[in-house]
Amino acid sequence: MTRSAASVSARAAVEGVAAASALSAWSIALQTSPTEFYPRFGPLPAVVGVRHQPQEWDVVGSTRTLDLSDGGHVVETITQSEPGVFFGYDLSGFEKLFGRLVSGARAEWTFTPEGSSGAATRIRWTYAFHPLPGRGWIVRAIVAALWAPYMRRVLPAIVAEVGRRG
Repeated sequence: MTRSAASVSARAAVEGVAAASALSAWSIALQTSPTEFYPRFGPLPAVVGVRHQPQEWDVVGSTRTLDLSDGGHVVETITQSEPGVFFGYDLSGFEKLFGRLVSGARAEWTFTPEGSSGAATRIRWTYAFHPLPGRGWIVRAIVAALWAPYMRRVLPAIVAEVGRRG
């Protein structure tokens, strides 16, 4: 579901530095279950289950379904995967609140070595929502008021886990 920059009207991005090599950070971030890191945040539901995930979650074209605490779900499809460097996926099939507001979303993870030793990695997580017609204003408001703060809360836990396991 790749979109042009002009059609994406709601974006958020966060960064953190993990004490691990870029390849280790990439592998740990991708292979750790989202149920461990994505709690409920205000009206945003938690990820409570993962279905149909292949053994290795890093192959372009792979899909999985995330079950949400509000009874809904969303499907993730890997669109780009470069070990230790980049990981991108599209989200579709939103239900509940987001299903009435967006046609889908795009998430990207970038892993950049930090410092000369290669023992640390800057992780950048970006999200772009694709609002349905006439809903851009409310999606931008939700992203600014809820999604961006949620990402700022979630990424440090992922960075800490990468550092602990890396």
